[in-house]
Amino acid sequence: MSEQIGEKRVYSLEEVTKSIKKVLSNRYGSAFWVKAELNKLNHYLQSGHCYPDLVEKRDGRTTAQMRAILWNADYESINKRFLEVLKEPLKDGIKILFLARIHFDSLYGLALRILDIDPAFTLGDLEKEKQISIERLIKEQLFDRNKALKLPLLPKRIAVISVETSKGYADFLRVIDENPWNYSFFHLLFPSLLQGDKAAGAIMAQLHRIRKVQHHFDAVAIIRGGGGDIGMTCYNHYELASTVARFPLPVFTGIGHATNETVTEMVAHTNAITPTKLAEKLIQHFHNFAYSVEESQKKIVTLSGQSLTHASQEFKSQVRLYRSQAWGMLTANRNFIREITRNLIRQTRHQTNHIKNYVLRDFGHAMERGSNELLRNNQQSLEAGKQMLKKLTQLHLGNENNRLETLKNSVNHLHPENVLKRGYSITRKDGLAIRSNLEVRAGDVLETTLLEGKITSTVSSKNKTP
Repeated sequence: MSEQIGEKRVYSLEEVTKSIKKVLSNRYGSAFWVKAELNKLNHYLQSGHCYPDLVEKRDGRTTAQMRAILWNADYESINKRFLEVLKEPLKDGIKILFLARIHFDSLYGLALRILDIDPAFTLGDLEKEKQISIERLIKEQLFDRNKALKLPLLPKRIAVISVETSKGYADFLRVIDENPWNYSFFHLLFPSLLQGDKAAGAIMAQLHRIRKVQHHFDAVAIIRGGGGDIGMTCYNHYELASTVARFPLPVFTGIGHATNETVTEMVAHTNAITPTKLAEKLIQHFHNFAYSVEESQKKIVTLSGQSLTHASQEFKSQVRLYRSQAWGMLTANRNFIREITRNLIRQTRHQTNHIKNYVLRDFGHAMERGSNELLRNNQQSLEAGKQMLKKLTQLHLGNENNRLETLKNSVNHLHPENVLKRGYSITRKDGLAIRSNLEVRAGDVLETTLLEGKITSTVSSKNKTP
């Protein structure tokens, strides 16, 4: 009861609190739905009760805040449904839609007693934030920017953003470091938080560090071992997605999440549903290159054999042609000389008989001079033919020698030793080159020929060509 002190009516504090409680009970007799941000859950493990701090923000400023109560039994039920729907427990920093009653206590003051929380609202709010980020990135022409970067032919220097103790990071290293083809990778860990409110800032800080030494790397891999939808919200933040989209190196993501692709995964150069799959994609780049090298090697061997065979046949053909032409020219000139000789003998005999019978002996000397002159003329004609034959023969031999030298240079360029100088090797079994893993078995001894030296190895296992 109030009391009169002088001219003042005075109420006790207890009376005031009881009056407020009565007014609130009459005014807010039924439960109602409220939306707010769960700034801090304040869960006490000993009692199981929660005393959440609720806030409402607008343009980055807090416009309202209030204390709430969530009793143990209600918390257990609500948390179970969050785990079923979101795959994550009730936690700090999320927006919630909850059913509440006004609760007023004379000692602890005004609070909202939370009776139920709708997990679908929280999931929808996360999706809304995601769509806003996507639309902004598309509008700013950043959505496909990182995808447009050209990946090196063999991306072997990887900057990894992950947690050192993460299972996903361990799986990633196991696949790339223990690959049976002995592909060599260089990787350096940039440790960072991967979930929670501070994860986006931590990842961006490591991307900033990598940017300073980007010339040491071919790509960046963000690796995480998995999680539920709320644990992935940091990857829908515009700032993180924008940083990834603008990054000067191709960004790979393998954050172990297959049910709902995040914005960061969408704008990344390459995305895999698990760290293991991401590692396999990197190895596939090496497979593609190795296949091209093997095909080129086979083609070079085939073309080299064909060129050598063609050059050998062409050489033999030219030799036969040269022999045939030379023999024909020699035969023709030999017959020509024989014919001249016979004519000369006949003319000489005729002239001699004529002189003996009809001409005085004084003309003998003139006949002798005529015969000598005729012999000289024929000898000169014969010598001219001989020189002409020699020049034609030398010219033909020179042309053929130049052609043979060109073929020799082409064949020498395809010589196995020169092929080895370009970084290739030849693996043999029992002296025969191996072209397929079907030609060897475990335990076989192989000899690999390099440019400088040979390597002897024993087959322990083999794999099919992909």
